[in-house]
Amino acid sequence: MNDHEVDYRIIGEEMQCVEIELDPQETVIAEAGAMMYMSDAIEMHTIFGDGTNQDAGFLGKLWSAGKRVLTGESLFMTTFTNGGHGKKHVSFASPYPGKIVALDLAVLGGKVICQKDAFLCAAKGVAIGIEFSKKIGRGLFGGEGFIMQRIEGDGMAFLHAGGTIVQRELQAGESFRVDTGCLVGFTQGVNYDIKMVPGIKNAIFGGEGLFFAQLSGPGTVWIQSLPFSRLADRIISSAPRMGGNRKGEGSILGGLGDLLDGD
Repeated sequence: MNDHEVDYRIIGEEMQCVEIELDPQETVIAEAGAMMYMSDAIEMHTIFGDGTNQDAGFLGKLWSAGKRVLTGESLFMTTFTNGGHGKKHVSFASPYPGKIVALDLAVLGGKVICQKDAFLCAAKGVAIGIEFSKKIGRGLFGGEGFIMQRIEGDGMAFLHAGGTIVQRELQAGESFRVDTGCLVGFTQGVNYDIKMVPGIKNAIFGGEGLFFAQLSGPGTVWIQSLPFSRLADRIISSAPRMGGNRKGEGSILGGLGDLLDGD
């Protein structure tokens, strides 16, 4: 293996974190701000990009970091290295309620494509790059734009997503449709395209938008039950107006009470 080989355990049910066990001089990389706790002997360093192009010079490092900006991430990542003796631990948590899924890239063909904000942490040596969509329709209507994250290597990587994560194994020629916002990631053998929702009535009033993501095997697909965008939209729509309050919340009249008292 070229990547560092780390042990781990995922803790919790609905608000999960992952605890990484590091042998001396082993390193894990993570998104800035993802760390939850760490042992005293863990050494933390901020780096450009994912640290896989350390011999590429300044311009190479800048390009590696710049690609992350295209996916909406920070220029910088953080490395955590066990600088002591014996096994040490560092833990990372996702920024919103959901699940963490562990990916053994050596088993998954060395490459996984995922939504832009799905990556949480990985063993040192795993490369986090960008994947450009070659299909105009997928880029315009697929929910992820023309750019997704590409995770490559032969070590462990960890993704996070909202709600519950469902893993589907697709056989060659097998396909199914997914809400574009619920797609978390897929292995490199999966063909990802978009299909329009059938029927004008379904498209306008069905509540699922105009397009589905269609995924065809062979390969593995990960799906989330609660996209963060859907959660944020529900919170915003339920939030009281500036200077107001929810007087009818929990009352028998409910929304009618809000109407009568002017809310």
